[in-house]
Amino acid sequence: MTVRSYLALGSNLGDRADNLRQAVQKLNGRKGIRVVRVSPVYETDPVGYVEQDAFLNMAVAVETDLSPEKLLEEALAVERELGRVRTVRWGPRTIDIDVLLYGRQAVKQEHLVIPHPAMAERAFVLIPLRDVWEGGPLPVFGRTVEDLLGLLPQDDKGVRKWGTIDWAIAFGHSGS
Repeated sequence: MTVRSYLALGSNLGDRADNLRQAVQKLNGRKGIRVVRVSPVYETDPVGYVEQDAFLNMAVAVETDLSPEKLLEEALAVERELGRVRTVRWGPRTIDIDVLLYGRQAVKQEHLVIPHPAMAERAFVLIPLRDVWEGGPLPVFGRTVEDLLGLLPQDDKGVRKWGTIDWAIAFGHSGS
């Protein structure tokens, strides 16, 4: 049985757009993961540790037959393949992949919490998610993406549409 899951991707080191493109391709190339929707790319100011370059952020919807834990393992493997090194919390990174939602399930484990615990507070996550979400209230939150965005202070929304990436060429898919 497949489940629709939503992932957030971000990059602020090196060729940010290429890092995102490669991450989407690598996720789609994993057994048990099929990318079905890809948001536009947004440029955002860093949050938390602000002494770093701006991020490019996006979201993808995937169909997966992997468990939430296995999906996270695959996402972390893609991060490692693309040179992610974890040194400073919220620091610069070649790629960051977070599991935001997994079907309508809530997961609470030591290394995995779904829905992602901070997603409702981050415009840089919610805005790209809105582009790939099928609509209606988000699981657990019981609110739409628009509702959650409306709760954020205006000055926290520093999210600018940057463009799109053409990730599907290597796989012969038609991207969205």
